[in-house]
Amino acid sequence: MLVRLESLTYEIMKKPEQYLRPEVIRQVARLDLRAKFIVEGFLQGLHASPFQGFSVEFSEHRKYAPGDDLKDLDWNVYAKTDKYYIRKFQAETNVTGYLAMDLSASMGYTYRQELTKFEYGICLAAALAYMMIHQQDPVGLVAFDTAIRTALPPRSKRTQLGNILALLANLKPAGKTDVSHSLIQLASMLRGKSLIMLFSDLLAEPEPIIQSLHQLRHRGHDVIVFHILDEAEVYFPFDGLIEFKDAEENQRMTLDAAGMKPDYLEAVQAFRAQYKEACAKAGIDFVAMDTSVGFDKALMEYLLQRRRRF
Repeated sequence: MLVRLESLTYEIMKKPEQYLRPEVIRQVARLDLRAKFIVEGFLQGLHASPFQGFSVEFSEHRKYAPGDDLKDLDWNVYAKTDKYYIRKFQAETNVTGYLAMDLSASMGYTYRQELTKFEYGICLAAALAYMMIHQQDPVGLVAFDTAIRTALPPRSKRTQLGNILALLANLKPAGKTDVSHSLIQLASMLRGKSLIMLFSDLLAEPEPIIQSLHQLRHRGHDVIVFHILDEAEVYFPFDGLIEFKDAEENQRMTLDAAGMKPDYLEAVQAFRAQYKEACAKAGIDFVAMDTSVGFDKALMEYLLQRRRRF
């Protein structure tokens, strides 16, 4: 079992209003500009079957395949390349997105990074909401600990991003969590096939969480798991005798950091590998992140990878 470690030197929580500080909002705006050339491709991927459709807005090309409608052949491309290409179009059907934020106490941890795991997740969620709303795709928010505590219905209006950020600004990670139960609750709320974006450190027993993720996929939902760990949780940069506290159980222990490090790093790798393998089998995107990498860079890398697959 991977232990939730919290250095006692860094227990001060940041004020909720800092989630809306101008530099964070500027980062979101910059991300939108930097990601503009892939937003269309990203959402085209989300709109893949069962969301595939056609509209009057041209999107991209793909090679002709037997059975394709000949009226969609691009003869200009044929004249230049002597090859047949079909014009692809953006989907008319919108995909409905849900941002699912973990409110567990462990999400409020940071060792030496500016952002806690929770704030890091907020930045990711805001950027994704920004892009979805930019494409007029409705997106909503649920926040949970041992159960869903807050729910904002999906909307595609421009004001929705402000609603999401304002709601996140009033949330504070505290207490225990039950990711599995909360995802089952969310599944019961969904009326159509949706895109679920989970932001969590997943510091709980993996099997129940994996089962609930598989249930979402079995019901036809697209799922992306953003697994957010702090830099210290991934690399364990401690030395000497250190006292740690479990952020959710309030248990304390003193450890020889150097002696524990090899076993701890092995446990972290196995922990991530278990989720990665289980998610891959179910067709779920598992995105391992740590707070030492800028959220915009991490998200861009993921979106580029996803774009290449569609």
